[in-house]
Amino acid sequence: MDIFERIAENRGPLGNYADAEGYFIFPQIEGELSNRMQFQGREVIVWSINNYLGLGNHPDVRKVDTAATEKYGLAYPMGSRMMSGDTALHYELEKELAEFEQKEAAVLVNFGYMGIMSAIDCLLSRRDVVVYDRGCHACIVDGVRMHSGNRFVYQHNDIDSLDKQLAAATKVAAENGGGILVISEGVFGMRGDQGKLKEIVALRSKYDFRLMVDDAHGFGTLGATGMGAGEEQGVQDDIDVYFATFAKSMGAVGAFLAGNHNVIQYLKYNMRSQIFAKSLMSPLVKGNLERLRMLRSMPELKAKLWENVNMLQTGLKDAGFDIGVTNSCVTPVIMKGSVEEAKKLVFDLRENFGIFCSIVTYPVIPKGMILLRLIPTSVHTKEDIQETITAFQAIQKKLETKAYQEEAVS
Repeated sequence: MDIFERIAENRGPLGNYADAEGYFIFPQIEGELSNRMQFQGREVIVWSINNYLGLGNHPDVRKVDTAATEKYGLAYPMGSRMMSGDTALHYELEKELAEFEQKEAAVLVNFGYMGIMSAIDCLLSRRDVVVYDRGCHACIVDGVRMHSGNRFVYQHNDIDSLDKQLAAATKVAAENGGGILVISEGVFGMRGDQGKLKEIVALRSKYDFRLMVDDAHGFGTLGATGMGAGEEQGVQDDIDVYFATFAKSMGAVGAFLAGNHNVIQYLKYNMRSQIFAKSLMSPLVKGNLERLRMLRSMPELKAKLWENVNMLQTGLKDAGFDIGVTNSCVTPVIMKGSVEEAKKLVFDLRENFGIFCSIVTYPVIPKGMILLRLIPTSVHTKEDIQETITAFQAIQKKLETKAYQEEAVS
């Protein structure tokens, strides 16, 4: 069959909803980045933007972003860092990140998804074995798919399952003359539960492996200083390769890996996604330096974030909602209903209650389930939270009375 004919016949599980583009798929939220923005011409409370500390549109950050753009333009530096795109700013940010994460060195990558995929591919030889959590983000799964050697997956946050997979992996690694890399997330972005890093590290008493942690949602939000899930669980020193993005707590673009000097140097000189890609633009680097400075020197931002997180999550639980086992800022609200009911429910939330949050349905989660994911930030207000809980109570009642099984919601 011709490739294009196959594509026309099967648009993929999400492509089947392409007729809803601009509303349910690829929605367009407009206006100043904040807790309340514009969607389809009306104001909505936004719970779908990863701007945990409110730095994405902070006045001090915008001043630095603007000044850096005026000074450097949006093209500088041109070329990959290895060829012509290296600057002192890049080294300064890497030094600051390594110091903050208490690692020997750090290396910048342009985007989180591309960066961790490339790092996994770079670290593993065909003789090595990778063991990863079934709940890992798509970027990790895709990185693992690139690995030409053996791979094992353990049940989500199930240490007994990991133990069994490590036993099998140890045998294979010994036969191949390779090593083992275990990959977990610091915070799993869909349901908000932290990876069981402390328990994973404890398995080193039985097995020899290295640990990589994707802490995109933990960086800046967890731990006494905001260092992340490793600090929160007291195992930061035991994480061999620490990865995080600027897209969550810093409201920016870019990502980094941190670890011992030799490993970071190896990644720097061998990650194909960086060697053959244009360098991260200087205005972004300068802006991220300011964001990191604020993250480190303004603990009140994280304190306000957690005040809102606790208010939202406690309020939802007190109202009888199932928010799963989250122990992070990520706040899932789990309901029962079909995909069609979910679409009508979300339409109702946006049009009649002014609430915009992300919706997750089958095939990402099992049939018969609806997951509404809320991302609280430091810029949300008590009124935002109260309005949202009241709206959720209303839609829950409609679900229970089968109102969303009717032809239309107006």
